[in-house]
Amino acid sequence: MNSHHVLQWLPSYLVPFVSLSYPTPPPINPDSFHHSAYYKTGVLDGCFIITCIAVMAILRDIFRIFVMEPFARWKLTRTWERSNSRHAQQNGNKNGLTNGNGHAGHANGDAKPQRVMSARDARKIHRSVLRFAEQGWSVIYYTLQWAFGFYVHRNLPTQALNPTELWLNYPHIPLAGPVKFYYLTQTAFYIHQVLILNAEARRKDHVQMMTHHVLTIFLMVMSYFCNFTRIGCLIMVLMDWNDIFLPAAKMFRYIGLYTLCDITFTWFLISWFVARHVLFVIVIKSAWFDGPRLISVGWVPELGHYYSERTYNTFVYLLVALQIIQIVWFWMICRIAWRVISGQGASDDRSDDER
Repeated sequence: MNSHHVLQWLPSYLVPFVSLSYPTPPPINPDSFHHSAYYKTGVLDGCFIITCIAVMAILRDIFRIFVMEPFARWKLTRTWERSNSRHAQQNGNKNGLTNGNGHAGHANGDAKPQRVMSARDARKIHRSVLRFAEQGWSVIYYTLQWAFGFYVHRNLPTQALNPTELWLNYPHIPLAGPVKFYYLTQTAFYIHQVLILNAEARRKDHVQMMTHHVLTIFLMVMSYFCNFTRIGCLIMVLMDWNDIFLPAAKMFRYIGLYTLCDITFTWFLISWFVARHVLFVIVIKSAWFDGPRLISVGWVPELGHYYSERTYNTFVYLLVALQIIQIVWFWMICRIAWRVISGQGASDDRSDDER
């Protein structure tokens, strides 16, 4: 049964939840995605977002419970057993006693490792297992979504270092299927993140994270319905790139791979600065200066033209606000980098106490 037959079989009110809405004929001479289906935008797209949120919640729990947690528990338990065995052997050597086979022993018998894990060690391992699993989902999502976003970016006539194509031939409608799918899944992810932030234990950066996610969602929705999707796709692919490496560094830390943690964190620091404080600033500059210069048509909603002084100012101000939040985060990241340089190891100031 192909997808067309499935959609025919489903009740009409369920179709928007499982497929992209508002299909339309492709433009006569598209500048990208020449063989893709094309779509308009509308409120029914929210139905697809709801489905994506539900799917992400299910996938997150599946990967967390059945993949990440078992692996982390196995790794940390094995590390504990080896450490316990080494400590027992060292204690035996310190006693200066040997048995008949030449092995270290106690005055009361051979030195044996502790077989039962203490409650304190068990709690520590359990906590690290949960944290490892949480970060594992972030690594999986950002890796897959960045790869798809990079595919979208490569097929659009846009460049990060010369972003004038973001504004030429505005509005860029209708939307190619991959662009629409990318936008809706990204919006679903950040709404899902808001739900998770409010459902789990509050961390030290709760207010900053909530502000960032709400700003991001508002920018996504605004750019989607105002047809600024090309700048939105470029910003999202820039942001997702370095979001892969911070959770990866945390994962290495939770399972005791501290050298890999510090190396990954260093790469995260470099990629963050380049993507969010160099390339993103270039995009903001383009929105500030190139947009008004290259878009000649004003507010004509019936033709898909939503570029006005009000929308322009709102869009630019929100991008600047997003950059201010990221500058605050970068200052915190630099503090962590100093700890790495001074030999104290990496730990994230933006999270709650993880020691």
